[in-house]
Amino acid sequence: MKYLTNDIYRFSGRSRIALAIVSATVFAGFTWPFYVQTQSSAHFAQYFFWAAVPASIFLLIAQLSDSGLDAKSVALLGTLAALLAALRPLGAGAVGLEPMWFLLILAARVFGSAFGFLLGVLGMLASALLTGGFGPWLTYQLFAAGLVGLFAGSFPARIKGRAEILLLVFIAILASLIFGLLMDLQFWPWALGGDTQLSYLPGAPIWENLNRFITFHFLSSMAWDIPRAVLTSTLIVITAPAVLSALRRTKTKAAFLTPVEFSARLK
Repeated sequence: MKYLTNDIYRFSGRSRIALAIVSATVFAGFTWPFYVQTQSSAHFAQYFFWAAVPASIFLLIAQLSDSGLDAKSVALLGTLAALLAALRPLGAGAVGLEPMWFLLILAARVFGSAFGFLLGVLGMLASALLTGGFGPWLTYQLFAAGLVGLFAGSFPARIKGRAEILLLVFIAILASLIFGLLMDLQFWPWALGGDTQLSYLPGAPIWENLNRFITFHFLSSMAWDIPRAVLTSTLIVITAPAVLSALRRTKTKAAFLTPVEFSARLK
């Protein structure tokens, strides 16, 4: 049966180890406000993400060296990453309106979670190169986008038709909220200073900081995450049938990971 699985390739053994290392360091980097005890120690949290960057590069290299990605897969990955980079500035980042997310979700849906993770990371990196959006927030954005791609590609491929569109809308809403939650985690400790009822308090009990963060996130999500979810869902409803069809034709005709054989020419 066609499309029982999305993946055009799967993570190799070495890649799974790299992904586990990346996931652990990224999780620590996002959640450090709940266990770092002093303000001076907070600056060391950035090192979690700088450690995750070479691990993610190793993840890509491991896929290439293990033939997890062939030349056609790399070309497709680069093309889609460039499209994501071109789409992202169209919303100017205003109130979370970034049209790149619908393409990331649809591509991950067709090509699988491993491809979606790499596409999210590379697409966000290409966007930063295009717009000059470099800063301490970039590493957070890279891995948040990678997790969105990983999540979007992890659902069963056998769901089709209207049910698939509804599933994609659900993924878009949840992915938008997940991305907003992760970005608020990196922004919250520095956003409010130390003089408000929502400020991060170094060394405070975890439940106190968690309560402050949840309130802060709820207020910010009304202005950023919900518009992002609405735009992404709307674009998916409008474009999903055509885009999914085009991507699936590409997947079928390109025959990813199928060895190229040359037959002897008859004289």
